Amino acid sequence: GDADDSYDFSALDAFVERLRGGADLVMGNRFAGGISDGAMPFLHRYLGNPVLSFIGRLFFKISTGDFHCGLRGFRADSIRKLELQTTGMEFASEMVVRSALEGLKVEEVPTTLKPDGRSRPPHLRTWRDGWRHLKFLLMYNPRWLFAIPGVTLGVTGFLLAAALFFGPLEIAGGLTLDLNAFVAGCFMMVAGVQLLTFGILSRYYAAITGLLPSTKNSTWLLENVHTDRLVINAAICLAAGIGYFGYAMFQWSSAGFGSLVAPVIPRVVVLGLTLITLGLQLFFSGFLLGVLKIPVERNKVRQG
Repeated sequence: GDADDSYDFSALDAFVERLRGGADLVMGNRFAGGISDGAMPFLHRYLGNPVLSFIGRLFFKISTGDFHCGLRGFRADSIRKLELQTTGMEFASEMVVRSALEGLKVEEVPTTLKPDGRSRPPHLRTWRDGWRHLKFLLMYNPRWLFAIPGVTLGVTGFLLAAALFFGPLEIAGGLTLDLNAFVAGCFMMVAGVQLLTFGILSRYYAAITGLLPSTKNSTWLLENVHTDRLVINAAICLAAGIGYFGYAMFQWSSAGFGSLVAPVIPRVVVLGLTLITLGLQLFFSGFLLGVLKIPVERNKVRQG
């Protein structure tokens, strides 16, 4: 615990009992035990700690109610095996997250917090250290950082582009969605696919480095997504994109390279360029995945 006289070290029986009962990590919960007036800044008490603890529970399915309590007990051998890396305030989050990911038994007991007895201001910086905690939580969860935003953007963009491909769409209140909204939908698709490829690459890197433990879904992903498959899909997107773009150029040439009356042609151009962009993304992402796999293949050869 913090050596600033803010925690009650005479009330550690509950921690010891949980450790003797088989827990690997026992967390204190200041919100359950009681926070004295002036012991925690307003932003930390009502915004920072609750929000970051909620994100941690959401991302990692941990029941811990106070991610950043400085009073905690643990089995030294269990925590050493985690090989924790961070050196700043986010170390508190890393210990909880890595313990949960590695299947350690994490429990929680109420504890109290009172104003610290230091004669100098604390080293904690609200926004800087809050960002470091949030950044850590995001980097340890490619699903929430990349996959979920990617799927949301990609599907929304696809539906929007599909609805507007053949012309404007009138919705309630006299609002009309036209070419600009179609372009936005295509950009959303591009961004969504890019985020998904980032998610695949980061999950693969996390698997080969041991940063994250393997799961059923991650194993399936790593076995079925590889350079060849990404390059094949890239070729399909490139061929379709060139085909759409070529069709639009043919229609334009048929009109003597003048104004085009058909409203669908600009959409065909945008769709063609979108597919070409997606093809290039998938092509180079596939080879980047292949580069990441080189050390793994070398190790297999050495071990064989």
